[in-house]
Amino acid sequence: MFDTLQDRLATTFKGLRGKGRLTDADIDATTRQIRIALLEADVNLGVVKEFVAAVKERCRGEELSKALNPTQQIVKIVNEELIGILGGDTRTVRFAKVPPTVIMLAGLQGAGKTTLAGKLAHWFKQEGHSPLLVACDLQRPNAVTQLQVVGDRAGVSVFAPEPGNGVGDPIQVARASIEEARRKLYDVVIIDTAGRLGVDEELMAQAANIKTATNPDETLFVVDAMIGQDAVNTAVAFQEGVGFDGVVLTKLDGDARGGAALSIARVVGKPIMFASSGEGLKDFDVFHPDRMASRILDMGDMLTLIEQAEKAFDAEQSQAAAAKLMAGKGEFGLDDFLGLMRQMRRMGPMSKIMGMLPGVGQMKDQIDSIDEKEIDRIEAIILAMTPAERADVGILNGSRRSRIAKGSGVEVRDVNNLVNRFVDARKMMSQMGQMMGPGANRMVGSVAKRGNKQASRKKNRKGSGNPAKRAAQERAEQQAQGPANPGSAFGLGAQQPSEADLQKAMADFRMPPAMEQMFKQNNKGPRQ
Repeated sequence: MFDTLQDRLATTFKGLRGKGRLTDADIDATTRQIRIALLEADVNLGVVKEFVAAVKERCRGEELSKALNPTQQIVKIVNEELIGILGGDTRTVRFAKVPPTVIMLAGLQGAGKTTLAGKLAHWFKQEGHSPLLVACDLQRPNAVTQLQVVGDRAGVSVFAPEPGNGVGDPIQVARASIEEARRKLYDVVIIDTAGRLGVDEELMAQAANIKTATNPDETLFVVDAMIGQDAVNTAVAFQEGVGFDGVVLTKLDGDARGGAALSIARVVGKPIMFASSGEGLKDFDVFHPDRMASRILDMGDMLTLIEQAEKAFDAEQSQAAAAKLMAGKGEFGLDDFLGLMRQMRRMGPMSKIMGMLPGVGQMKDQIDSIDEKEIDRIEAIILAMTPAERADVGILNGSRRSRIAKGSGVEVRDVNNLVNRFVDARKMMSQMGQMMGPGANRMVGSVAKRGNKQASRKKNRKGSGNPAKRAAQERAEQQAQGPANPGSAFGLGAQQPSEADLQKAMADFRMPPAMEQMFKQNNKGPRQ
C-alpha cells in the first residue's frame, strides 16, 4: 500500500547523499518533496502541513547530531514525525476489571467488519482468552450466516439467536449476549454491528443504542484503508454521532495510496489499535506506529518478523536440523529441509516475510515475482521421494529421478534443479557453520525456543480478563523460575568465553575454501 510513498521518500533522501551539511535550501527542497509525496499518497492536507512544518522546524533547530550525515538526520526526523501522526505509542486493549470485556465493532458496509470480527476473536484466542462473537448485524443479507462461518474457521463460539435478513432486534441480541457470556464464562465479547452505506442516521442511532445497552469497554471503528479521505470523513462523523475508542485498519495489503492510515489517527484523535493485511485469519495483528513508520521508510520491521518466527518455529526441530547442517557430514536431508520450509510458511507468504527486511524497497519487482506455487512444487517433489532418498540425495540415479518427476507432476529437470540447489546450499551453510564455530548451532533455534516458552505460558494461563490478576500470576511464575540467564537470549547459556578462549578461536579460525579462493582472486590486483 505504501510503495509509492516509500519510493518517493527514498528518491528524496537519495538526493542528499554526498552533502557535508544541510543548508536552508536543502531543507526547503527536501521538505517540498516530502510534502508532494504525502499529498500524492492522499494524506489529509492539514496533516501534511503540520507534518512538513514540524520536520522543517526540527531540521533548522539545534538538535541535529554531528555524528549523523544529512540523509541520516532527515530520515531520523521524518521517522519520528511519522510515528507521531500514526498515533505515537502502541495502544492495547483495556480489559474489564470484571469479565467479560465487551468490544463493539462499527464501520461502513464493505469495510470487512465481519471478517475482522473473526480475526479479532482468533487473535484473542491465541492470547489465551475465551471470546464470543455476537451477530448484531441483522440487516445485511446472510450477515449472520457469514459470521457463523467465520467463527467456525476461527474456532470460536457465535451467539446468534436471530436469523437476521431483517428479522430480530439487534439491541436485544447485544444485551442478551452479555448474560450468555457470564453464564458460559466467556471473558471477551465481540459485537458485530450493521454496516453503514454512509452517514445513515437510523443505523447511527442503532449503534448508539447498542453502545448504551452493552456499555462496551472498547468501541472500535473499522476502516477500509483503500478508500482514502472518505474514510477519514466518515470516522469524524461517527465519532461525533456515537464515539469510538480506537481504529482498526483493514485491507492494508491493497494497492491504494494509504492516505487513510496516515491521516485518521491525527484527524480524529484516536489511536489505530489493530491492522488487517490479508484474507487469512492470521493476517491480523496489533498496530505498532513505530514499526509501520520503519516500513514506510524502508528500514524493515524486524521486531514483527521475530515475533512471527517465535510463533511459527519449533525449537527442538530447528535445533536438531541446525546441528545436522553445521556438522557438515551430509546428515542434513530433504526431510529436515521440508520441516524448516513448512515452519517458515506458517509465518506467511514469502513476499510478506521478505517485505519486513530492511532495504528491500529497491527489490520490489523481485519480491513481487516470488511464486508461492514454486514452494508447493518443491514440497511435491520431496514428498514423491522415499525416506531413504530424502535422507541421502546421493543415491538419486536417472531412473529414480524420472520416477520422482512423474510422481510429483514435474519434469526431470525440475528434480535435478532442486537436488543441485539443495546440495549447493547445504555445502555453503556447512562451511559457514564451521567458520562460525561450535556455538553456531546453539544460536539457531533460540528464537523458536523463546516462542515455545511464550506459547506454553499462554496455554497454561488462566483466561482471566483482569489484567492486574494476570500480571500477578506472571510475576509469580517468573519468581518461581529464578533469575534470568544472561546469555539465554542468544542461546549461549550463562557461561561467557574468556579472553584466552577468544584468542584461541581467532588463531584456529579457518575461512571456508570457496571463500578463501574468492578472496585470493580478488587480491591479485585491481578490477579491470
